[in-house]
Amino acid sequence: MTKITVKGLDIGVGAPKIIVPIVGKTEQELVNEAEFLTQIDFDMVEWRVDHFQHVDDVEKVKQTANKLHAIIGHKPILFTFRTANEGGVYPAPVEFYINLNKQMIKTGLIDLVDIEVFTGDQYVEEIVELAHQHNVLVIASNHDFDKTPAKDEIVARLRKMQDLGVDIPKIAVMPRSREDVINLLAATAEMKDKYARKPLITMSMAGKGAISRVAGETFGSDLTFGAAKNASAPGQLDVKELRQILNILHRSLA
Repeated sequence: MTKITVKGLDIGVGAPKIIVPIVGKTEQELVNEAEFLTQIDFDMVEWRVDHFQHVDDVEKVKQTANKLHAIIGHKPILFTFRTANEGGVYPAPVEFYINLNKQMIKTGLIDLVDIEVFTGDQYVEEIVELAHQHNVLVIASNHDFDKTPAKDEIVARLRKMQDLGVDIPKIAVMPRSREDVINLLAATAEMKDKYARKPLITMSMAGKGAISRVAGETFGSDLTFGAAKNASAPGQLDVKELRQILNILHRSLA
């Protein structure tokens, strides 16, 4: 597997890198969150733009992105519009979704973009091509808030993302039992050991799946999400505690 480096951050080696989401509804809330993050130890920030009250105005999104970049642009910035189908808060037609991502890729204000793999292969390939032209990395994602698919299905989805040319495949699933968590971890290990050519993100959500957010170095997930002021998904751990746990586990594996 080849590691990926963005703004000096090596993804795919060592302990999982920590992504912290910002989810403010207003520009001022987002600026406040970004300023708060300057006091926090984390590796990457994710702007969950679907929470933003002016998300339907691309120019206001760009304006706010510029302010966020001025505050935390020394860290990699991941731009994510999470659709309502996969846990987001703003229903939007696919044309809007694709256009917004394309417009932001061209700004030079983001380092990574998230595209949901089930948007359609053609759309994913278009985003990958444009993003790579502008030196932006692509995370392909899939979120299942109802269940945990079978192990083989999880592996198949991750392999599909990788085959579409994205830089980092991501899957997040909801566990209903301990067996579901074990299946997610087993699928991660199988993908990493047998098929991965790129870094991965996998997680089992909610309290049952918390172990998956800290066990990435053992099982193969290269990034994890931690909450600073606000969580963006169920089961996210406090970023300070998450860093402590990851450091402890990393030392034990050395």
